[in-house]
Amino acid sequence: MKAAFISDIHGNAPALEAVLEDITKKQIDKLFILGDLCFRGPSPKQTLDLIRSLDAKVIKGNADEWVVRGIRKGEVPDEALEIMRKEQEWTAANLDETDIHYLKNLPETLNLELNGTNILAFHAAPNSLFDVIRPDTDDQSLEKNLMADNHSSLFIYGHIHLPYIRFLNGKTVMNLGSVGLPFDSQPKASYGIVETEDGDLTVSIQRVDYDVEKTVRLYAENDYPNKAMIDVVRNGRL
Repeated sequence: MKAAFISDIHGNAPALEAVLEDITKKQIDKLFILGDLCFRGPSPKQTLDLIRSLDAKVIKGNADEWVVRGIRKGEVPDEALEIMRKEQEWTAANLDETDIHYLKNLPETLNLELNGTNILAFHAAPNSLFDVIRPDTDDQSLEKNLMADNHSSLFIYGHIHLPYIRFLNGKTVMNLGSVGLPFDSQPKASYGIVETEDGDLTVSIQRVDYDVEKTVRLYAENDYPNKAMIDVVRNGRL
């Protein structure tokens, strides 16, 4: 069994298309999507339509919640609040009521069993869409905030846009990075593969080249309200 987990697409349709092509080449059996589908990218409607056409289980991220109900003070730095609210309004205006309803009703966690491996998948933390658990989090905090579910041996999440894999007390934590907005200074899409065979478990991070300049052109052509996102896409960092 070979499963792909992707997250944080952020309305970057060219990056998503490249990842899906790579997934097809790798003959993936199942696909799971861990939220942040269409906000902050230039192609929210195209991206969401593509996601909804897939045979995939999808959960909600904080950015999907923002598209539905707006961004509250305190959820982002004060200096970013005004521009991010403009981005939210632009994104919502480029979706229809069916899209908003879809985002609103997405579940927030996935409890999976793949060939005997129990997996808990979520966007940011099992009980939060907004918690930030970084790669350098100490072992005790990682266990407390991500690994409290004693039935799972693999914990998969997104949100921080920084891919990593850690092994702790016989269990595994994997962050997928981001398909559309990586923050690790590599302007390449990122996703994870989980392979289970004969009781063995293998996890890996995949990096995929895509046409970054096509995404840049879409920001300009679609009159996206925050042109600073072009630098994020080009440089792979905030």
